[in-house]
Amino acid sequence: MKRPQMRILDISGSPGSMGHAHGAAHANEIRSYAEERVRLAGTRFWAGGEMDRGSVLEIARECLPAHEAHSPALFEEMCALAEGSGITPEEAVVVGGFTDFVDTVRSVVGGNHPDQVIEDDCTAVIVPDSRADGAGFMAQTWDMHDSATEHVVLLRIRPTDGPAALVFTTTGCLGQIGMNEAGVCVGINNLVAADGCHGVMWPSVVRDMLLRSTADEALEALLEANLAGGHSFLIMDARGVGHVVEAMPTARPFESLDGDVLVHTNHTIHPDASAVEGPRPEGLMASSSRRLERATELLDRTGITDDDLMALTRDPDSICQVSSEPFHIESSGGAVMRPRTLDFWAVWGVPNQNEYVHVPFGG
Repeated sequence: MKRPQMRILDISGSPGSMGHAHGAAHANEIRSYAEERVRLAGTRFWAGGEMDRGSVLEIARECLPAHEAHSPALFEEMCALAEGSGITPEEAVVVGGFTDFVDTVRSVVGGNHPDQVIEDDCTAVIVPDSRADGAGFMAQTWDMHDSATEHVVLLRIRPTDGPAALVFTTTGCLGQIGMNEAGVCVGINNLVAADGCHGVMWPSVVRDMLLRSTADEALEALLEANLAGGHSFLIMDARGVGHVVEAMPTARPFESLDGDVLVHTNHTIHPDASAVEGPRPEGLMASSSRRLERATELLDRTGITDDDLMALTRDPDSICQVSSEPFHIESSGGAVMRPRTLDFWAVWGVPNQNEYVHVPFGG
């Protein structure tokens, strides 16, 4: 489906003013998106059992203290976002952190982990400087249930106390993929965690990492976070330092960048993370494996450019996903970041049907 050019929302100032501006700018959209995600979080396909709205929101409410403890400033921004859009803070937990939140819900539901879980989200890569003429890249698709695509937005943020950043996200979510003006980049893949808990959702962790000055500092922030669910996090900075972390609530194995391209999709590689990974349907596991192999194949060379990485996100063989039965997962957008030069490109919608735009830090 053809989408408009990536929409950009400029927000600045205190955490409260940035959150309120975000919420007010997309209030109607955030309310409808929150309603949908709260409903989905209570279905067997995501939670492993049927739950009513009140029960879902009670779990989200129990996660609020973890968010406030993790970062008072980001908690203030999330609550102001909720106020500006007319939702509750617990609804903001769900709409922003859905794929972690359902890990938490499953831990509450208990019993056998549902084998219908329909998470199959994102193909992400880090290209070292040596493979890209001295200035490496981070790039990824952002894949999700196709109903999420309409909510994609890019935040251009300039906090009073912290570095400016470009943040690919969805309305009502603090941040999903981004680069700050120091050249620290953060990307993600979803993982299915069997050890979910009442912790902090991943978008708050992404934004906290984007307050750091180096990839190593961002890594340390991630390792110390009280995570609610599972994601792999990809980190790179302007010096060419990079890490991939399979971050589960109870495990955080990581691999650091050397001379090879690092690729990650939606299944764990390290035994420590695999030990707490939930089961995945055979078809989605096959998709994740194909995307990992295909991205590795496409990047097995030197002289990699931004055009090559945009082409990777558009690859029709396996990486660029188009919504289909029964899971309705699609590539809702993509981002290509070059931290040494502070170049950031983003696309809204299925990448092979839409155009990337270059987004500067200045308005």
